[in-house]
Amino acid sequence: MKRRDFLNVAAMTGVSLLGLRLGVTPANAQGRNDVIRVLLEDSPNTFDPSGTGYNPASCNISWNVYDRLVTFGVKPVEDKEDAFIYDYSNIVGQAAESYEVSEDGTTITFKMREGATFHDGRPVTAHDAKWSLDRAVNLPTSKAQLGTGSLTSPDQFTVVDDMTFQITLPQADRFTLPNLCILFPAIINSELAKEHATTEDPWAEAWLKTNEAGGGPFTVSRYVADQQFVLDRFADWKNGEVASAARIMAQIVPVASSRRASAERAEADLVRELSGRDIKDMIDAGKPRVLGISNPARMVSIALNSEMAPFDNKLVRQAVAYAVPYQEMFESVLYSRGTPLFGGSAETTEARYPQPLPYTQDLEKAKALLAEAGMADGFETTFTIDSSLGTTAEPIAILMQEALGKIGVTVKIEKVPSAQMGQLQTDRALPMYIAVGGAWLADPDYFFRIFYNSTRRWNYGNYQNEEMSKLVEETRFETDEEVYKTKVIRMVELAKDDVPLILLWSPFQDTVLSDAVHGYEYMFHGQLELRPLYKS
Repeated sequence: MKRRDFLNVAAMTGVSLLGLRLGVTPANAQGRNDVIRVLLEDSPNTFDPSGTGYNPASCNISWNVYDRLVTFGVKPVEDKEDAFIYDYSNIVGQAAESYEVSEDGTTITFKMREGATFHDGRPVTAHDAKWSLDRAVNLPTSKAQLGTGSLTSPDQFTVVDDMTFQITLPQADRFTLPNLCILFPAIINSELAKEHATTEDPWAEAWLKTNEAGGGPFTVSRYVADQQFVLDRFADWKNGEVASAARIMAQIVPVASSRRASAERAEADLVRELSGRDIKDMIDAGKPRVLGISNPARMVSIALNSEMAPFDNKLVRQAVAYAVPYQEMFESVLYSRGTPLFGGSAETTEARYPQPLPYTQDLEKAKALLAEAGMADGFETTFTIDSSLGTTAEPIAILMQEALGKIGVTVKIEKVPSAQMGQLQTDRALPMYIAVGGAWLADPDYFFRIFYNSTRRWNYGNYQNEEMSKLVEETRFETDEEVYKTKVIRMVELAKDDVPLILLWSPFQDTVLSDAVHGYEYMFHGQLELRPLYKS
């Protein structure tokens, strides 16, 4: 198994999206070691790592065609052979061959990698890092996220010399380096991008949406929207170990049954986005090789609007939490393809999150809590589901409707389109719904900052708690590890007791692989990490 000292990312050279066609067909691609064939459900909608309105599928290109100053290391997945996962605790150089943090934590100095070039042959310098970070803190998609790591202004970014780049911070922030590892702060070929900038578009957003300006291990050689794309290896890539020379041929196959059939017939090397039922059937049949890896910072939950009656009553929220048929949902909806986030300890709390909450189905306890809340006769409410999550959301909603009916609660199920769902979440207009969320940064206090304290839509339960807000602010810059753990434990206890989010599970990212493909790595964004893949 080939391993790397650090992660390798990828980039492209200004190839237009229009009029490109594949030169390798599925029939002659299968079985060749120089082609890794991938089947995906969705098509990327932008090449820009900070693209406005980017969809998750766009990470499959932008993540793999742009390097960043630093990136997460990797470690083996426990109990999985030939599988690796990002190591949040280990941040290593990428476009920067090294970095140094000052003693007080307010200055980070990066040495750019000697000999590294963009795809057009131009050297990668500190000037490119400066322009790229300036861009990232100015564009709306990336600005808010990077602000969580105290990266807010171009004034913080300094070119010391051609190969030395420096970031200054108002105070040490544990989220700064992890934020530099995520999708947005990609190092862009600034000279190429500026050639396509205008007065109205100083950051070349329009051009970078449909072209690339990178220097990573891949270039985009061909792209047909909603159909397919091909990534070729960049032979002069210097920012990591080259796993192989294999090109990536990705085809967009929206119909799950077609992706499953290809996986079962071994017509593809890597297949994504199959249902838990499909995966279980294939595992039971003993045919494909399946890797199911759980993202440690991703969860599916039932959100209860804690500022809307009757869910503004904590006892009602707890009653609903005890009514949920967790195990039945886990087995019949998810087919056990995930990590349960229910049935945890009521007495012991760990300084991590998400972790299983101390709820299992107990209908008598649920009825008693409703009676204590003055609602012994129940109430009526609405359970809203996102139409794009139909394969799991509808059965969850039906099981909730049946279970809550047993404690006197009448539930009406409403299905809405994805775009409308997002607006309803933003407006805090939903009493109860399925929430799917994940944090790119894995610190537990960051998780509470986003999902239990934010003013944005990600605070799914509309949770307002002064103590939680105070703890979130206090842990942001806490340097004493024991004090930090104590405060995190208190935040977990509040989440357990107030339960604005009823945690269900962290779903597996199931990937079907051919026996010939090796070096699989699961990355925090859940999309493809192509750099380490090779085929034998």
